[in-house]
Amino acid sequence: MNIFKRLAEKPWLHESGSVVELQTESYAASNQKVALVCFLSIVGVLFFLFFAAYHMRLAPLEISAGQRSDWVPLPEPPLLWFNTLVLGLASAAYEWARRTVNRGDTGTAKLSFLFAGFATAAFLVLQLAVWNQLVASGYYAHANPANAFFYLITGVHGVHLLGGLVAWARAARRFWSAEEAPARLMRSVDLCALYWHFLLLVWLGMLALFVNT
Repeated sequence: MNIFKRLAEKPWLHESGSVVELQTESYAASNQKVALVCFLSIVGVLFFLFFAAYHMRLAPLEISAGQRSDWVPLPEPPLLWFNTLVLGLASAAYEWARRTVNRGDTGTAKLSFLFAGFATAAFLVLQLAVWNQLVASGYYAHANPANAFFYLITGVHGVHLLGGLVAWARAARRFWSAEEAPARLMRSVDLCALYWHFLLLVWLGMLALFVNT
């Protein structure tokens, strides 16, 4: 056979020219879930870079003429711990909604799903209250690097939660759609649960970072 004809062969294509769909019985994932995992990987790298920059800037540097670093740690307002509880409840509610909708208990899943969304909105409002408390106490973002990092990292985390609420609102409408396929509803709840679990882990990492420094 001609070598050029051999090189031009595409054994991974079906004879009709269409790509053969590969499936396995042990693993199956929707395109949306794969895309979400890829997106969360990028977000995880972003926060890792924030944490790395935080630690590098945190290192106490001795400056000439006996001056010390300008890093002044922020206090941890008590409301910050309550916010952690609220976000944890939202994540737990998403997990409960995911399990109940998989069992076919749509009514319980709907209540849990709605509670999770409202708890997330409450978290964002309370986080703004934390910012107001710090600003009222004189901890401005431009005052020192510790303040700037706190507002930056928590702000980016809040933006991701706010974007998640947009997906939550779209998924919540599926509970009231009589023509909605159960598989699509379960997939939407599963994706929201995965997203919120990830952001809860990021928040816990942020909290540990701030407390230990």
